[in-house]
Amino acid sequence: MSVSARNKTESHGDEPSILLYCGDALAVLQSFETSSIDCCITSPPYWGQREYSHGGIGLEGKVEEYIQRLCSVMHEIKRVLTPKGSLWLNIGDAYRDKSLIGIPWRVAIRLMDEQGWILRNDVIWHKVKGSPDNSRDKLRHVYENVFHFVATKNCYYDMDAIRSKPRSAKVRNGAVVSATGVSGVRYKRQIDLSTKLSDSEKKAAICALDAILAEVSSGRLSDFRMIIRGEQRTTHSDSERLSGRAKELKERGFYFLKYHPNGTKPSDVWDIIPEDSQKRKAHFAPFPEDLCRIPILATCPASGAVVDPFCGTGTTLLVAKSLGRRGIGIDISQDYVDIAHKRVRSVLL
Repeated sequence: MSVSARNKTESHGDEPSILLYCGDALAVLQSFETSSIDCCITSPPYWGQREYSHGGIGLEGKVEEYIQRLCSVMHEIKRVLTPKGSLWLNIGDAYRDKSLIGIPWRVAIRLMDEQGWILRNDVIWHKVKGSPDNSRDKLRHVYENVFHFVATKNCYYDMDAIRSKPRSAKVRNGAVVSATGVSGVRYKRQIDLSTKLSDSEKKAAICALDAILAEVSSGRLSDFRMIIRGEQRTTHSDSERLSGRAKELKERGFYFLKYHPNGTKPSDVWDIIPEDSQKRKAHFAPFPEDLCRIPILATCPASGAVVDPFCGTGTTLLVAKSLGRRGIGIDISQDYVDIAHKRVRSVLL
């Protein structure tokens, strides 16, 4: 199959910010240099569920063939990613003979077992207000998997870029109160009345609590929780062999859970409406922009390059450009490539 490339005029210095290729994903990727891409975000065509022009992956007669073709593309993605690069793979499931096939995990396990990918997260995309389901013998399906893979353990990850803005501590009735209303009064009372702490442990606990409250007051800490022996249950495990916190609770009589001053990091469940904001008539798998923001901010360095080998109408590229990253899109349909071109040109930096 012939491959055509469209080098767009938007640029970072001498380097184009957006490149679009029309052609087979595997063939185009094979022309890329090794270790030349920082991040891949993609949602490949789902097997037997969508209508795509110009054929391509997703129309195989057997699901095994679909999985094999998809894994071949991901193998090439691993080659073109830098050693610190990331792959974010959104993939949907399908039914065969009224049985859910488990395509996302079949693909994920093959990528780990056969290609050596490291799976860092299985994000659940909760499709808020998802499509109706008229089936009378199963529940409505309202989520999809978004797998975060890395090629090596030493991956690039900017956690501070995706933290939520923390609430501030405040002073109430002369006392410092954390972002969620913790003043330390209850903890001090529990320490004073404790029958599980020795006098020396009580003294150390009060001193440590005062130090934590001073951090809250100065803005170095937005929130905290105190775990005191005999008052609160240790988190995760009571086994000292498995939990360092359980060991600390036994040896000191207390420990603190400190909340990061820059805010909390996102969870692995994302509530994102899967609606098509453009009301597109030419593409049947709307891919929300919000699904790309966290991956790009967290795993693609500033001015880095993001590739989407199944870019469709260019949502990944649109978000990449708006966040100051370079974008490379590949799609088998020239119609979709043309739409993607128009969309990314509309982004003003």
